[in-house]
Amino acid sequence: MSSEDSASTGTVPAGHLFDLARNGATEELAAYVDAGVPVDLTNTAGDTLLVLASYYAHADTVAALLARGADHARVNDKGQTALAAGVFKQATDVVRHLLAAGADPDLGDMNARMTAQFFGLTEMAELLDGRS
Repeated sequence: MSSEDSASTGTVPAGHLFDLARNGATEELAAYVDAGVPVDLTNTAGDTLLVLASYYAHADTVAALLARGADHARVNDKGQTALAAGVFKQATDVVRHLLAAGADPDLGDMNARMTAQFFGLTEMAELLDGRS
């Protein structure tokens, strides 16, 4: 679908929404969600907007999605959560937002705690354990 088609039908390609999450375009992405785009929109790999924003370390975007009801407990097709993505990227502010929202460090096949341990991310492990 071309951008002309999108404008004439009032739709936006899903790929654009995932790009907004990857790029940390918080205000634009939040506006789409506020206008009715599902906050837990999922791509073909099972990644939600929240997982992508977490992986790319966009703390403001993560906070905005959580404030709009994003499900931090969604697991992608690889068994990863947004919290595991944030831990892998060592995105402290992202991890803090997710933990404050109640994200479980032990959820998923490749969970956040395992990720921190496997990659020797001591600071992230301490954050998950509430010691940081």
